[in-house]
Amino acid sequence: MNASPARRTLRTAAAFGCCLALLSGCSAFGDDTNADPPAVRAAAVPLAAADLQDQYQKVIKNVLPSVVQIQASSDLGSGVVYDGSGHIVTNAHVVGAEKKFRVTTASTEEPLTATLVYSYPQQDLAVIKLDKVPAGLKAAAFGDTDKVQVGQITLAMGSPLGLSSSVTEGIVSATGRTVSENTAGWGSPRSSAAESGGGTGATIPNMVQTSAAINPGNSGGALVNLDGQVIGIPTLAASDPNLGGSAAPGIGFAIPASMVTTVADQIINQGRVTDSGRAALGITGRTVVDVNYQPAGVAVVTVKPGDAADKAGIRPGDTIIKVGRDDITTITSLAESLASDRPGQKTTVTYSRDGVSRTVEVTLGEQ
Repeated sequence: MNASPARRTLRTAAAFGCCLALLSGCSAFGDDTNADPPAVRAAAVPLAAADLQDQYQKVIKNVLPSVVQIQASSDLGSGVVYDGSGHIVTNAHVVGAEKKFRVTTASTEEPLTATLVYSYPQQDLAVIKLDKVPAGLKAAAFGDTDKVQVGQITLAMGSPLGLSSSVTEGIVSATGRTVSENTAGWGSPRSSAAESGGGTGATIPNMVQTSAAINPGNSGGALVNLDGQVIGIPTLAASDPNLGGSAAPGIGFAIPASMVTTVADQIINQGRVTDSGRAALGITGRTVVDVNYQPAGVAVVTVKPGDAADKAGIRPGDTIIKVGRDDITTITSLAESLASDRPGQKTTVTYSRDGVSRTVEVTLGEQ
């Protein structure tokens, strides 16, 4: 975006240089060798690019040693060193159902072994711990999600396609995205997002959208700003249904750093997630279709006694069709509607029972 002003500056400098040359009685074909060529006068422009390049290299040198490669029995992903005790944060879909892993760090030539501490698929986050902490292990610094702004330069670091210590560059394209995964690799119609190697089925709010390339193996790595802070964990890459599900270039999503630290701190300190901060109705459900086989709501299968839906009088067999102002057609749209809400918040739920629609006020519980 700065190219056009830079070109205008060059043209102005060149024109000014020519005026000076003419005033001194010289021309392009003259013998006067005292006049400075325009190229010399414009030498400051490449210096700005060099400064930015130096900043990139400084950030990469500082952060890349904190990004590791994680090898499960059949899957490969990335992780970020969380502390000096050997805790590593990654995606839940990277660890899957396994308990033991091989981890390659920047300071070790041979893979180390690591053990699962806890996996939290609802947020697609997990923490593993190195069985032996190597010398020189460096923890990453995590940034403030509230300070992330559209247009900031970002670097994605990880092991795409098994190529360890790889870096791609882009910008923050958007913030506050709600994105849904599923095990088939497809996201919701709202997001059309898919992780390049599968997902946990989670619906994740407040994700950071980036144009930095996210490929299989980047999952669990680091999305970094130019201050050398991790602002997110790359998790999803968008797929385009119109292209047969192939990757949509330049559309990737990262779990925001604030959510990562909230979940990781609970796992490390308490062994599990005790406070998700995520709202829930306290039901299990399934998508139902209408006579035209189109999604038409969420049928309530079970209701947790004493939870939000139970207190509001919602019962198994009811079909939820609206939450607040959001129309509910699928189990994914229900999860997306609740994703930005907080436990204790009040909302309305419209459901049908025996062909009759009813609307009730619900005080949301916690996921």
